[in-house]
Amino acid sequence: VQLQAYGGGLVQAGDSLRLSCTASGFRFRDYSGDWFRQAPGKEREFIARIHRSGGTQYPDSVKGRFTISRDNAKNTIYLQMNSLNVDDTAVYYCAADRLVLSAVPRDRDVAFWGKGTQVTVSS
Repeated sequence: VQLQAYGGGLVQAGDSLRLSCTASGFRFRDYSGDWFRQAPGKEREFIARIHRSGGTQYPDSVKGRFTISRDNAKNTIYLQMNSLNVDDTAVYYCAADRLVLSAVPRDRDVAFWGKGTQVTVSS
């Protein structure tokens, strides 16, 4: 079982970036897909979720700027990030969970974690 995230990099404030996360060893469609991030000196935080049914959730910090989506045929989830600012600088992690639609996942709820990908936003 593996989740591989990619697409991170160095961008300027106001730019967009799309992250991808591909699963191997299990069917992503059987799980909800999540994105978390961890900024230097801060705890990891939840930033996006797409349920098995397609329903999505975002915290206020990214709502309206970030969009999560999935392609079950490719066993992949995506995170489109627009209007990036320096506060979005962090290591971004993808994950999978089996919680109900309305749940907000915490670290301990995650079934599988991917290795992080660094996103750096310069001013």
